[in-house]
Amino acid sequence: MSKTTLYLIRHGESQGNAVRSFLGHTNLDLSQKGHMQAEMTANYLKNIHADIIYSSDLLRAYNTAKHTADLKGMDIIKDEKLREIYAGDWEDIKFDELLEKYPHTYAVLWKTDVGNSRPDNGESVAELKKRVSDEITKIARDNVGKTIFIFTHATPIRTFCAFCENKSLDEIKDIPWASNASVTKVEYVDDKFNMIEYGNDSFMGDLSTSLPPSV
Repeated sequence: MSKTTLYLIRHGESQGNAVRSFLGHTNLDLSQKGHMQAEMTANYLKNIHADIIYSSDLLRAYNTAKHTADLKGMDIIKDEKLREIYAGDWEDIKFDELLEKYPHTYAVLWKTDVGNSRPDNGESVAELKKRVSDEITKIARDNVGKTIFIFTHATPIRTFCAFCENKSLDEIKDIPWASNASVTKVEYVDDKFNMIEYGNDSFMGDLSTSLPPSV
């Protein structure tokens, strides 16, 4: 079977990241720094051939993708199944406030055992993992032998890494958050994914930003 190469790119710093809010499906755009990061990522990807570009339909991911797509003269396929986790009652709430309002579901479960957690009235991490892994598998099978850019979010990338490496929900807590506008490379051969590189932001320099490990 032909090798299919996938690059998963996390969005640049969002307006929510900048003020330490849990965005989920809340549709805020990139910050000014986020656009700068997206441009640096576009330059990094400039000489890497891409056959097709997919993106979450949320603004922070789509507008990160747009920097690369415009540089390459390519279109973007919007895909809502590549969205961040739906955070329910946590949507657009600052992390510090979540600690106070949800002392068990956020302060304990999410922060210490993220793979087995669920935002109040939201999507569980297990449900997100299935949603994202099913969709990326479909994209890979629909584009065998091609190179695919996928612009998405932190929790989808983290859980897809667990899927690729056959890690359990219990082990997701040991996978770090990918930094803003970082690049994760995966190969797909014989219906199996192989993680080549996770969260590369070596090209970002002083502009590198990420979620705090404890979020």
